[in-house]
Amino acid sequence: MTNNQKDKLFSNKILKKFLDYESTISLKNKYKFDEIAPSLAYYLKTFSNINKFLDYVCLILKHIFDDKIILIIPINDEGEIWYKNIKISANDKDSIIKEEINIFFNQFNFSKNFKIKDNFIFESSLKNKFKEYKIENEKVLSRGKCRGFIYIFSKNRSSQSIIEDNHFNFIINCLAIGLENYCLIKTKKKHENVDREISIGAEIQSQLLPDYCPIIYGVDLAAHCRPALQLGGDYYDFMCLKTNISEKRKEKARWALVIGDVMGKGIPAGLLMTMLRGMLRAEVLTGLPPDRILHDLNQLAINDLDQSHRFVTLFYSDYDPRTRKLRFANAAHNPPLLWKSSDQKIVKLDAEGFVLGIQKDAEYHCGEIKLSENDLVLYYTDGVIDTSNSLGERFDEGRLIKTFSKLCKQSYTSQEILNKLFKKLDDFTGQNRHLEDDASMVVFQLK
Repeated sequence: MTNNQKDKLFSNKILKKFLDYESTISLKNKYKFDEIAPSLAYYLKTFSNINKFLDYVCLILKHIFDDKIILIIPINDEGEIWYKNIKISANDKDSIIKEEINIFFNQFNFSKNFKIKDNFIFESSLKNKFKEYKIENEKVLSRGKCRGFIYIFSKNRSSQSIIEDNHFNFIINCLAIGLENYCLIKTKKKHENVDREISIGAEIQSQLLPDYCPIIYGVDLAAHCRPALQLGGDYYDFMCLKTNISEKRKEKARWALVIGDVMGKGIPAGLLMTMLRGMLRAEVLTGLPPDRILHDLNQLAINDLDQSHRFVTLFYSDYDPRTRKLRFANAAHNPPLLWKSSDQKIVKLDAEGFVLGIQKDAEYHCGEIKLSENDLVLYYTDGVIDTSNSLGERFDEGRLIKTFSKLCKQSYTSQEILNKLFKKLDDFTGQNRHLEDDASMVVFQLK
């Protein structure tokens, strides 16, 4: 082995220990180790099959320590005995004892809740079974975590121990790294699979939100949801209260406009939001007033929400383009902001009501207002006002009202107002800071 190869294989500290020790070992073992060290290091770097890697380690141990019987018991990434990958390094002349060890191991009743600290029970049984052998044991450690156990059987009880042998420790350290790397590879694949499933879920959820805003007579609409994670608990929707009519007639029909927020974020909130959407869409077709819609929705969803230990805030409204009347009911959601163009001021649209999913007999009240030309309504979720900057300051409702008021005084479209509101939010939070909660906004403007 060349000096360059040695430099690659060993750090200065390991090389010094090896050189100090090699004078005490036989020349035969030195040559054997020189033969296998480069190939073991290369195999460790490139292997992908743990079973083959363990077989290779056994061959190396048998090659160098041919007078020993070595039992390798690996532990998997869940801390359990890895039965299918247990290996025994032994020469052909030791086939009988090898078979006896296999039989013993298959008969030993490991607890399903096996813990590493309980391994002494197995060790005691092993030593009692094979009293004619000197049995030494060593943990296979990597970064302080036990990756398995090594048992060395010696026929000669007075034989020298190999546990302190540098060659043996080098091989066992490679074994530990191999086991750790394989567990890390498996964990990475699990995470990749979960990420893939979450991405698919996020894609499906995004398809449940409206792809575009509907055309409603005399109304300019814009909406956007920005989830904090891939899946979110925010929800907005537009639903025509009449079905089986032409698209042209739908423009002047009554429309439901709703925005909601499931407590929390991520996968649980996303699943509950999807469930709630289905229930609400069925309820909307009844044509009942907003307060009855929320009452019935609460009755339908309360059992599922109670079991999930979550609740939902929701603002439900319906708009009639022919009369310009907006009816609404609120299940403790952030009240939408109404810009009254004639008065040049902001009014909150609110009605008394309890969150969905907590109180079975919750009551809801219905409000109504007639809108005028150039009036605007901003529906939003609490992720907008709860967003904080690097100083810990919240965007808060006051800042949102101030920003929205300024934009309403300009001749902007609903989409332009929406874009500028999110831009203001981004400027406030600062660069490279993500939203702490899902943030959704809907801008409703009368032309």
